[in-house]
Amino acid sequence: MLYALICEELPGALERRLANRPAHVARLKELQAEGRLLLAGPHPAIDSEDPGSAGFTGSLIVADFATREAAIAWAAEDPYCLANVFSHVTVKPFKKTLPA
Repeated sequence: MLYALICEELPGALERRLANRPAHVARLKELQAEGRLLLAGPHPAIDSEDPGSAGFTGSLIVADFATREAAIAWAAEDPYCLANVFSHVTVKPFKKTLPA
């Protein structure tokens, strides 16, 4: 089943985010290679694709996991979580409707 991982970023975490981005992206690419990643990306803090020093307010990941508990466990091991980039991750079941 698909799950949405709604990640809330800690204020002032931009430096930690940038330092841990390669490991975070590599882990997402593993999900992609397994055919389990629907989408992933950050929420810029300002209305810009490249917010620069304004940074980000969090991220959204939608991926296939066997259970909600598996999604929670996966999120807990994410480099951003381990580096205290995120203050909280909400995991919700997700039903993709469109595009078909």
